[in-house]
Amino acid sequence: MSKTIISKLGIILTMGLCGLPGIGCTQVADVAKPPAALNLALPAGFEVTVFAKLNGAGAEYFAGPRMLAFDQSGNLFVSLGKSNQVLMLSDANRDGLSEAPVLVSDKLNAPNGLAFVGNDLLVANQDSVVKLTQKNGVWSTPKPLIKNLPSGGHTLKTIKVGPDNYLYINVGSSCNVCLEDDPLRATILRYTLEGKPAGGLETVGRHAANPTWARGLRNSQGFAWHPKTGSMFATNNGSDMRSDKKGGKVNDELPPEHLNKIERGKHYGWPHCWGKPDNIKEMTEDPNFAGPDNFCKNSTPPAITFTSHSTPIGVTFLDKSNFPAEYKSDAIVALHGSWNRDQLSGYKLVRVKFKGENPVEVVDFATGWLDNNRAWGRPVDVIAGPDGALYVSDDRAGYIYRISYTSN
Repeated sequence: MSKTIISKLGIILTMGLCGLPGIGCTQVADVAKPPAALNLALPAGFEVTVFAKLNGAGAEYFAGPRMLAFDQSGNLFVSLGKSNQVLMLSDANRDGLSEAPVLVSDKLNAPNGLAFVGNDLLVANQDSVVKLTQKNGVWSTPKPLIKNLPSGGHTLKTIKVGPDNYLYINVGSSCNVCLEDDPLRATILRYTLEGKPAGGLETVGRHAANPTWARGLRNSQGFAWHPKTGSMFATNNGSDMRSDKKGGKVNDELPPEHLNKIERGKHYGWPHCWGKPDNIKEMTEDPNFAGPDNFCKNSTPPAITFTSHSTPIGVTFLDKSNFPAEYKSDAIVALHGSWNRDQLSGYKLVRVKFKGENPVEVVDFATGWLDNNRAWGRPVDVIAGPDGALYVSDDRAGYIYRISYTSN
């Protein structure tokens, strides 16, 4: 089968299967009704409550609350992609419950990532980044900051401000497995706060500045920076329907999902290779989509891996949380949940334990959304709030959870 045909098949498999063209998904765990009382399991000393109830996606995709960001006043902002909205959630009396949502904008284009630069809100649309400003409690109409980002396929974008005061944006692949025509696909990009390209490659003369910071990333919607070293870590979703043999049957355990340490100019393997779960210092070549000689040997292996097809998205470090001291250098990752396995995976939060600046172990942190291949929720993003609690978005149930440490 030619690579062109494989590319077209990949696009078919990641487009339009959930009623929204360009969003990669098919069947997921059967929908269960959210329980009257949260039945989530957490480590001893932690409690979870519902901070806000918004419209959930149910069996749909991309219809509930997605990515999160706090402003300088402690208000929580959340994107709702399918309705093209961003909402503000306030807790003025600090009782752990949101007041009624306030509409910030409904004039967006599949918004996902949110970031603040001072008091200005940046929103990552599927094809651009826009800026909204506020005056006397009224938000402006979105104004373009970065234009003409590739869309379609894995079209959702995340934007964050790094510790170097640059903007970082993910651009997912257009397909499951293919050679991209657009060099900006399957990347993380870097821009100045003014929206000018500031990638990892120096350009001279008449060549346009390139925003590419890292490549070979099929879909890296979540990223965060280590609180002590400033190193960037990003989640990444591996390809579907892969085998460990040439022409072999699909192996549900391949490929593992990645947490990558993102460094300037590095390539992280997609579409030709993935990390070995039993030896993360090495990469495995896809026997059904081999790359050039030594391609995988020269690609950067993951920092640590997650169960295949569990769809890691949001990630946050816990240095600003009210969690116990042993958590402070660790991270929480939201596993949105699989569709491409007989035995489903994900639908939970995991704790990534760090030793120094390196992740060394992945353990469950919050479970209970999935039961017997039925799921009433799908966690998307995680963020530590100014009150020290962990806030979690769930686009299936429509909830924003608040997880706090209460000791006794």
